[in-house]
Amino acid sequence: MKEKPPLIILTGPTAVGKTALSLRLADTVGGQVVSADSMQVYRRMDIGTAKITKEEMRGIPHYLIDVLEPEEEFNVVRFQSMAKEALTQIYQEDKLPIVVGGTGFYIQALLYDIDFMAEEESTCRQELQTLAEEKGADYLHGLLAEADPVSAAAIHPNNVKRVIRALEFYQKNGIPISLHNQEQRKKESPYNFVYFVLNDDRNRLYERIDDRVELMLKQGLVEEVRRLKEAGCDRDMVSMQGLGYKEILNYLENRCSYEEAVYTLKRDTRHFAKRQLTWFKREREVVWLNRQEFDSEDAIFSYMLTVLSEKKLIKNLE
Repeated sequence: MKEKPPLIILTGPTAVGKTALSLRLADTVGGQVVSADSMQVYRRMDIGTAKITKEEMRGIPHYLIDVLEPEEEFNVVRFQSMAKEALTQIYQEDKLPIVVGGTGFYIQALLYDIDFMAEEESTCRQELQTLAEEKGADYLHGLLAEADPVSAAAIHPNNVKRVIRALEFYQKNGIPISLHNQEQRKKESPYNFVYFVLNDDRNRLYERIDDRVELMLKQGLVEEVRRLKEAGCDRDMVSMQGLGYKEILNYLENRCSYEEAVYTLKRDTRHFAKRQLTWFKREREVVWLNRQEFDSEDAIFSYMLTVLSEKKLIKNLE
C-alpha cells in the first residue's frame, strides 16, 4: 500500500494565535505554510484580514496569500485546487505542509478530497439568480425545501448564493446536495494528518477579538477600505463581504455611524468565532489545544511535537 503523504493542520477561531504558533512549528519541523483563509488570498486587503507580513514570515514560504485581486471570486472549489497545487510543490521540495487558517469548510475539502462535482457557471445558475431577483429569496428557499428539506433547514433563506448552489446541484445531478455531502464526509483522508485546533477560554478569546479590532483601526482599517472603495470595490464583491470590510463600508457609505460600525464588527467577529468552534467540534480526529489546559505556549508546542512524533509525521526532536 502506498504511504500517505504527511499533512499538519493548525486551525482555530479567529484571533486565537494560530499565526505565531504556525511559524514556530514550521521553523522547527521544516514546514511550509498553506493558508486556509478565505480573505488573506486577496491583495491590498491586509489590515482587515490580519494578514501576515513578509517580515513576519521570516523566510518561511507561504502559499495562497496575496494571489488574487479583490474583484476575483474565491470559493471552496478554487481553494481546493490551489491548495493541492501548493501541496504538490511542498512535497517536491521534501518539506512538510502546514495548513493554517480558520475556514473549516476549506480545510475539510482539502483533507478529505471532497468532490464538489459540477461547479462551473451554468445556464441553470443564471436562471435561478433571475428567479431570485424576480420572486425573492423566500420563494427560492421554498423550492429548495421541496427538493432538499435537509439543506433548506440548514441554509438561511437570505443566503441566496448557497440556496442557488443547492438547487443547481439537485437539478444537475438528480440527488440532494445534502445527501452528497453526507457521503463525502464519510471518506477516508488521503493524508497521514494531524488536525490541531487551538482554542482559548471564551472570555479571553473575546478580549483578544476586541483588542484585534482596535489594533486594526489604529493601523488604518478605515483608510484601507476607503482605498478599495475608491478603486471600484463594492459590496457585491465576495471580497468586500468579509468581516471588517462590509462594516466599515457601511460607515463610509453613511449607512451607520463609526461607533455603530465598530460595535457591529466586534460583535459579528465574536459570533463568527463561535460558529468556527461549532464547526471544528463536528470534525473527526481533532486534537484540541485548549490554552487554559497548558501552563505556557512552550507547553502547547511541546505537546504538538509529541503528537506529531507519535503519528510519525516527524522524527523525535531533541
